[in-house]
Amino acid sequence: MTLLDVARARHDTPGCAEVVHLNNAGAALPPAPVLDAVIGHLRLEARLGGYEAAAAAAVKVDAVYEAIARLIGCLPGEIAVVENATRAWDMAFYALRFKPGDRILTSRAEYASNVIAFLQVARRTGLRVEVVDDDEHGQLSVRDLERRLDGDVKLVAVTHVPTQSGLVNPAAEIGRLTRAAGVPFLLDACQSVGQLPVDVRELGCDLLSATGRKFLRGPRGTGFLYVSERLADTLEPPFLDLHAAIWTSHDAYEIRPGARRFENWETNYAAKIGLGVAVDYALSWGVEAIEERVTALAARLRRRLGELPRVTVQDHGQRLCGIVTFTVDGESAADVHHRLGAAGINTSVSAVTSARYDLGGRGLAAVVRASVHYYNTDEEIDALCANLQY
Repeated sequence: MTLLDVARARHDTPGCAEVVHLNNAGAALPPAPVLDAVIGHLRLEARLGGYEAAAAAAVKVDAVYEAIARLIGCLPGEIAVVENATRAWDMAFYALRFKPGDRILTSRAEYASNVIAFLQVARRTGLRVEVVDDDEHGQLSVRDLERRLDGDVKLVAVTHVPTQSGLVNPAAEIGRLTRAAGVPFLLDACQSVGQLPVDVRELGCDLLSATGRKFLRGPRGTGFLYVSERLADTLEPPFLDLHAAIWTSHDAYEIRPGARRFENWETNYAAKIGLGVAVDYALSWGVEAIEERVTALAARLRRRLGELPRVTVQDHGQRLCGIVTFTVDGESAADVHHRLGAAGINTSVSAVTSARYDLGGRGLAAVVRASVHYYNTDEEIDALCANLQY
């Protein structure tokens, strides 16, 4: 396992003294620098006024775009900072135009919010949604995707890491195929950014959505959208305001160039600045070092769970990450979650309603989700397992 300084990471994380936090795929514990940044800006607003505080913090706000660009390997102008990952994903998806006969290709791991959007637009336009088969490892089959790609496919939209499994879909291979076919590729990276290295140039995606609150350890109510420079100015966001566009004459407007056309004027400046600090904090550890520790901790947790007689680990995929899902014979996922919570161990539940293509196809009503981060310890993993033994 990596030599990442776990003691320092825990010292920087006040919540580590309060709970065993294994719900990082829901919302990770923020480090002290993020807390200080958010609270510091709120205090500045209280002293100066909201508009005045935003003007005083302009350099910090600009630095948020620069930090995200460093994190995912793009230009600052290719980043829009928005309220959450769902808003980021929706702003990209609903900017695309479809007609009857068009097809969207997606994965079995897809998240409910994304599929609901597919189905809504399918009802409006007559497009078809197709689910690409899994391969023998349980990840998206690159071979089946290649077989399905033709001139009717107008979008490939895939979740990189799903909410209900430790699977990591083969995004770079998907990007290679979509680029060759000239088909836009929208990647939901909500669960991967912050725990895995994500470079949009290497992955070949045209659009990417992510959140601040999960593995980036940023504030809730923050997210961002990457829109490739070559694509941004061809897309009209589903709605506009005076930030996204300029009212140029009595009956005309011009849409702002670049990714910031997907933002709106009002924003939570304290949280936005906190997001930038969270990104810088992650970069200070090194995302490769974070991945190494997170992946090793998750592997240890899967091994320990596999030793328990009534527990079944439900993860599948050739490459696995820091999300670990499992079921306990004779006990509902909700009951296990509540029992662990009563012992001071935070987990969550992924239900079939969040992932029907996957969990429904496997006959699972729900799974318990334990998601580790680099500040977690072997002792905390042991505590979870001890509370499942009786």
